Amino acid sequence: MKIDGGIGTDLGTVGEEARKAEEAGYDAVWTAEVGHDPFLPLTLATEHTERVGLGTGIAVAFARSPMTLANTAWDLNAYAKGRLLLGIGSQVKAHIEKRYSMPWSHPAPRMREFICAMQAVWDCWQNGTKLDFRGDFYTHTLMTPFFHPGVNDYGPPKVFLAAVGEGMTKVAAEVADGLLVHGFTTERYLREVTLPTVGGALAAGGRAREAFELSYPAFVVTGQSEQEMVAAAAGVRKQIAFYASTPAYRPVLECHGWGDLQPELNSLSKRGEWDEMGRRITDEVLDAFAVQGAPDEIAGLLQGRFGDVIDRISLYMPYRDRGVAPRILAGLRQVG
Repeated sequence: MKIDGGIGTDLGTVGEEARKAEEAGYDAVWTAEVGHDPFLPLTLATEHTERVGLGTGIAVAFARSPMTLANTAWDLNAYAKGRLLLGIGSQVKAHIEKRYSMPWSHPAPRMREFICAMQAVWDCWQNGTKLDFRGDFYTHTLMTPFFHPGVNDYGPPKVFLAAVGEGMTKVAAEVADGLLVHGFTTERYLREVTLPTVGGALAAGGRAREAFELSYPAFVVTGQSEQEMVAAAAGVRKQIAFYASTPAYRPVLECHGWGDLQPELNSLSKRGEWDEMGRRITDEVLDAFAVQGAPDEIAGLLQGRFGDVIDRISLYMPYRDRGVAPRILAGLRQVG
């Protein structure tokens, strides 16, 4: 199991963060598109590292066109000498339409076409094939020499697709190189829904499971004192509650018989009652989503839950971890 970490978006410090992560032994570092562009930090990270993978977890696909994203990823993968892991996701309708002012419809079929369109663009650039992609959502039929970036010595990057529901998960296994399993995924949902969906789609396409990677950011509750454990649990409860309020993620809750929690939390979110949302996450719900224990116990607990099914793992710790992550990393190396 590969062990990944995250880096921030401060362009003044991200290069040093990436260098330290590489020295610590991480297999890849990932950025997120929240308040900042996810690619600029990776450009700086490339300059300060030599080995570590560089991933976007995620870049919002539907905020861009297949051509613009293909171009950015092409150049960055060349600069990083083949180390880019292009993680993309759909975001939700309200953000795509109201924040990005972009079209939204049929997210899973649109995403499948988006990735296929990018791959057609890359095939044109790398192999000289005629660009003639015609779909229901995207059309790319023009590529003149002036706009051709040239052959890439490292080819296109691997594409990872973020998914929770079965439809998007199936798309990932059909056309992407890997799946970014959402942190809002329990072990039960992973084994009962995600893995069978991936397996069926891979088999239908004649693809080997070994050629497809599952990456998972695992919620972790840990600390070196009771006070730190309480604070960590509170931070994770709030993050779980935030995701649980999203209608698209309700199937994960329904897998456990907790479907009614979603509209309850959604109502609280619309009133801005974020602290109360966290308090609605019971110990049972917390335990289903998060691994909990002392720092030296976490590696074994993660291995026990996910070691036989996950190819890449990272720690999802939405609180001040007070420097325990390196200890967990060391433990994962030993048990992995």
